[in-house]
Amino acid sequence: MCRIGLGLAALGRPEYINLRQDKEIDKSEVSFEENAFEVLDSAYDNGVRFFDTAPSYGKGEQFLIDWNRNRAHADVVLSTKWGYTYVANWELGYKGTHEIKEHSLAKLKEQWEQSQLLLPKLGVYQIHSATFESGILKNSEALEKLAILKEEQGLKIGLTTSGANQKDVIQEALKTTVNGEILFDSFQVTYTILEQEVFEILQEIKKAGKFIIIKEALANGRVFSKENPSLHTKLTKLAIKYKVGIDAIALRFCIDTVHPDIVLSGASNSQQLKENLKALDFELTAQEISSLKEERTSASLYWETRKQLEWN
Repeated sequence: MCRIGLGLAALGRPEYINLRQDKEIDKSEVSFEENAFEVLDSAYDNGVRFFDTAPSYGKGEQFLIDWNRNRAHADVVLSTKWGYTYVANWELGYKGTHEIKEHSLAKLKEQWEQSQLLLPKLGVYQIHSATFESGILKNSEALEKLAILKEEQGLKIGLTTSGANQKDVIQEALKTTVNGEILFDSFQVTYTILEQEVFEILQEIKKAGKFIIIKEALANGRVFSKENPSLHTKLTKLAIKYKVGIDAIALRFCIDTVHPDIVLSGASNSQQLKENLKALDFELTAQEISSLKEERTSASLYWETRKQLEWN
């Protein structure tokens, strides 16, 4: 399978936590649906076979359901999540919280009713942003329901992580059992040139034979920023050397250091996607990887900075 997959976070809703490059776009639902289908088709035509969405991605999950039904590709693997509800209702400049987390059995059952429409191509079903605070890793009823879905539907049950304590959450999840059986098969983790705190635990996950998905490899657009002159200079030089964009260098860094099953592209249009896919055309040298590793920041600083990013 192609190492790069497509995430629909920026395709299914008009505003997203990102240093968005294409601000002057038609933000109507009709336009977003047309664009989503165009990007999905382009991804498939260029070899992408893994597609990831969530109910909180606005219309993202419905777009993927409709595209999957319409195209009926036999070789795709679809992935979705549960636990967040999108509440901005397509309101541009929405001032409140755009999505609300709830890791309850009731929310799992509610969102599964829609998400199961991705079957039989649904391969990975995940807890969206598992944290200790949400209590999900101690919620026996919800975990038992996930174990039932795993057995009945043949799903990989996974979780996604965000925040400065990703490593601790993953370590706890690796020990989580239902009826004596390890529950989690898949881990979708934030890992970037700037946020490398989870590198060691990712090696542990890999040795355990788990499915690894890397998200936010472009650090919500921060890899393009000139505010970090050292990183910007290194990325620019590598981009020139390999005749690709900075985005491809950032994605390739994740591929070459972690060797995950999937690194997600969060492209919001077909051109961005094609630029992202150029990450498959080269490999970074050991020296280049070592140099980029020097640009890591502390997890606490990384996530504190991320909190300051606006929805746009």
